[in-house]
Amino acid sequence: MALKFLSYAASDIGKHRSSNQDSGYSGYQLYFVADGMGGHAGGDIASAITSQRVALSDARYDSIDEAVETFKKGILDANSMLSETVKEHPELEGMGTTFSGMLVQGDQIITAHIGDSRIYLMRDGEVTQITNDHTFVQRLVEMGRITEEEALVHPRRSVLMRVLGDFQDDPEIDIALYEAKVGDRWMLCSDGLSGVVPPDVMERILTSNVPTEEAAELLVGEALEFGAPDNVTVVITDVVRPAVQSDLEPGARFVGSAANEVVIEEKRGGKILQLLNPKSLFELLQVPEDPAEYQPESEELLEKILAETKRKLRWRNARTIVAWLLIAGGIVGGLYLGYLYTQTRFYVAEYNGQVTIFQGIREQLGPLKFSQPYQVSDIPTQDLSPFQQELLQRSISAESLEDALRILSQLEASLDE
Repeated sequence: MALKFLSYAASDIGKHRSSNQDSGYSGYQLYFVADGMGGHAGGDIASAITSQRVALSDARYDSIDEAVETFKKGILDANSMLSETVKEHPELEGMGTTFSGMLVQGDQIITAHIGDSRIYLMRDGEVTQITNDHTFVQRLVEMGRITEEEALVHPRRSVLMRVLGDFQDDPEIDIALYEAKVGDRWMLCSDGLSGVVPPDVMERILTSNVPTEEAAELLVGEALEFGAPDNVTVVITDVVRPAVQSDLEPGARFVGSAANEVVIEEKRGGKILQLLNPKSLFELLQVPEDPAEYQPESEELLEKILAETKRKLRWRNARTIVAWLLIAGGIVGGLYLGYLYTQTRFYVAEYNGQVTIFQGIREQLGPLKFSQPYQVSDIPTQDLSPFQQELLQRSISAESLEDALRILSQLEASLDE
């Protein structure tokens, strides 16, 4: 069955970054995101170089095997280019990038993934994350050592075990095959979206009937609404029937860093590599802002991160207990102060057939009473007039003890009239 793919890419620098180190691509058969790492040392260059090299794989192939091999080779070639770039420009040492992409071959989709950018599939109203983050905290989740909730707030959640860059010649890339189906909606995104926007908000947009372009822009908008602490890049690809009309025409569209040309510039007797969107002096003087870093997998680091998790949990539990104690103390203190205030109030009412001054207020909260007899007089309530007895049944409020004693004297005087 012939299928049609509608795709749109959107990217934003976010609210706390001076440069966009994300890259995205929406092409003819190929769609991907790449999230650069390395701060001002070259995260944006890493994602741009990778994107511009892998985009050369955007073509139709004679077989699924050829498509898989060409796609994978393009990613590995990009990895080699990053290594060579660092050799020629040592100031870029440590730069790297994630990569999550999909290549369409007929009615099949090839996904390729490395790092912590993600690919989601919405099918039949259900959204599924089909990639696993290559991070140490995700490995601890898979081992059952920490929970998904703990992973979301872990201070080392940005430590990557697998990325493209000048780290190893043959990085392991997750490759998978899926059958395309009319109605599918694919989303590729950097962690500036998945790590910021709550899952239920993402799912609501992905399962909606809004057009491809609007879905991508809405998701980026939600990241901005939730603070956008990082760059955010989203690529949405919808699978539709060929007869479906749309304003989205197939074409090669880069967003983020990849939309700029990587150039070599002579400066101070040497050559530097930069994007053709010169940074300001302020940006160049800033310290690296990207928390992501690459560390080769090791049992030692896993244990270190697990120990950090346990310490964090202990402190969090301690803070929770202290917070609840403070809240409970505030409630108890407030109730006590309220009770003390009630004891400054007085009223006159009947008690055991006698006119009595009560200290406190007549109202009560369930079984809790806030008043008690203060002074029982010698005046029988039955000796009072019916009107006075009715007032006592409802109680006579007094401004103070002196006022209550005055009311008592007036009732006593009325018996002599």
